[in-house]
Amino acid sequence: MKDFKEKLALVPTKPGSYQMKNKDGVVIYVGKAKNLQRRLRSYFTRTVTGKTKMLVEDIDDFEYIVTSSELESLILEITLIKKYDPKYNILLRDDKSYPYIELTNDKYPTLKIVRNVHRKKNKNHLYGPYPNVSAARKTVNMINRIYPLRKCDKLKKDLCLYYHIGECLGYCKKDIDPTVIEEMKKEIITFLKGDPTHITEKIKADMEIASSNMNYEKALELKGMLDDIDTTLRRQKIDLNKGYNFDMVNYYYDNNYLSIELFFIRDGLLFGRHNEIISSLGDISNEIIEYLIKFYDKGILPRELLVPGDIDSELLSNYFEIKVNCPQKGKLKSLLDLCGENAKEQMELQEETLKKDDEERLKAITELKELLGLEKLSRMESFDNSHLFGTFYVGGMVVFDDFLPNKDLYRKYKISTDVKDDLGAMREVIYRRYFKTLMEEAYTPDLIVMDGGKLQISVCKEVLDSLGLKIPIIGLVKDKNHRTNQIMNDNYEILDVSKDSKLFLFLTRIQDEVHRYAITYHRNIKAKGALSSILDVVPGIGEVRKKELLKKFGSLKKMKEASLEELSAVVGKDVAEKLKEYLNEV
Repeated sequence: MKDFKEKLALVPTKPGSYQMKNKDGVVIYVGKAKNLQRRLRSYFTRTVTGKTKMLVEDIDDFEYIVTSSELESLILEITLIKKYDPKYNILLRDDKSYPYIELTNDKYPTLKIVRNVHRKKNKNHLYGPYPNVSAARKTVNMINRIYPLRKCDKLKKDLCLYYHIGECLGYCKKDIDPTVIEEMKKEIITFLKGDPTHITEKIKADMEIASSNMNYEKALELKGMLDDIDTTLRRQKIDLNKGYNFDMVNYYYDNNYLSIELFFIRDGLLFGRHNEIISSLGDISNEIIEYLIKFYDKGILPRELLVPGDIDSELLSNYFEIKVNCPQKGKLKSLLDLCGENAKEQMELQEETLKKDDEERLKAITELKELLGLEKLSRMESFDNSHLFGTFYVGGMVVFDDFLPNKDLYRKYKISTDVKDDLGAMREVIYRRYFKTLMEEAYTPDLIVMDGGKLQISVCKEVLDSLGLKIPIIGLVKDKNHRTNQIMNDNYEILDVSKDSKLFLFLTRIQDEVHRYAITYHRNIKAKGALSSILDVVPGIGEVRKKELLKKFGSLKKMKEASLEELSAVVGKDVAEKLKEYLNEV
């Protein structure tokens, strides 16, 4: 560990953001402080363990930026974290956003599950988040069966099955009274806010009709719906006012791990909860603030947030621009304590498993470093490609930090039309990835993991050499049954790694993940249909240009018939030439 005594003496006692760097000049941690000197000294003058010890041992230099307030420090910290994605900052183990139930404000409304809640001009009714995805789906399915809302995305030309079974009013052909629709919406909104009266009365009435008609199977199914509603509301009920709507966070810290628990309260009901356990540097208030910013980046901010007293509520309030309170007594303080108890309970359930997993990962990293003769090894990147219609290739890149997936850094690639084989596709993806790295002076990984042996490693080396980059490479070699059975280094030597070892397991997890990612991208494009598929794989065509092309031409046939000038008027000459190439292949 370097001695920073002289440099630390020059650090001001003002607020600001600081950036820790390793010996290659890569930013490995970004933090903030009210007092920069005191905070930076704490890293080098106290006994540290766990993740903090690893960070301190990795620090070769540090920089700082002074700000005029702690809020400015926080904004700067978050900006730099997004820019550098430092490996020691919080990495969410589960980056998925929770679903919401959306009731649209269309003339003929629909009810569905959505995840992308930050869409522009979204004026629909949103309810959630739903940590229990199956419960959300069950709720939507039940409401759609009880209320004859519109079921199709676009109105069809004729009445469909939903109309004939009584689950749609036939909006495509019938003249529906707007008051009927408004009454339906009103009852659905009431239910989603926690009052089941209207829906339970409807179910009971339908159940009686089914019983009198001796349709006992349907009656039993309806009774199951009633039981589901009763069970859900009984579990959610807490002793609060109906008007209470807020999120609540509390935590439990133990042995370098931080368990963060969130409660979602909607209309006096415990609507859902979320827990995550992270490896901690011990700066609990800052870590929880950073965690909440990342968490709400993927969802909707509540009207109010409740936090324990040792979290900077004023700073959070200023950053999010919402009410943030620290309850000191009464029902809300009791609920906050319950939130903390749940955080502790989750820690006790998962801590041993997490510790074991962390130990195994660190041991595997040490083993791989020794096998490859590397001084440092944390970030790994892996590539795969998949083709569309046998010709149109797409590529994917996944990123792992210390054998944990960093999904914020995953990337998808559209590959040029003249590529006709896997190696050509791989060559293009790797070139584009690391050419961009050079242009933007961004980070390079500590290791590239190729799916394959000598041929794949050779292609990667060829591209890196052309760019003047030196990045270690390994290949995961398959046997004749297409199963990975060997690890090869970039000298084409087989490494002594047992197939039963944790290292082998962690490397094949990377391989499986990049396969999944590339194939999912390919399938998602294919599922959109031929026209959308072609537009989705043409380099330079994103969502905006795709909509403009569809609006202008409407069909694949008309696009093929259009001149280069006509296409250029929509997407520009360079992209139009690429689009013409793709269209000629179809």
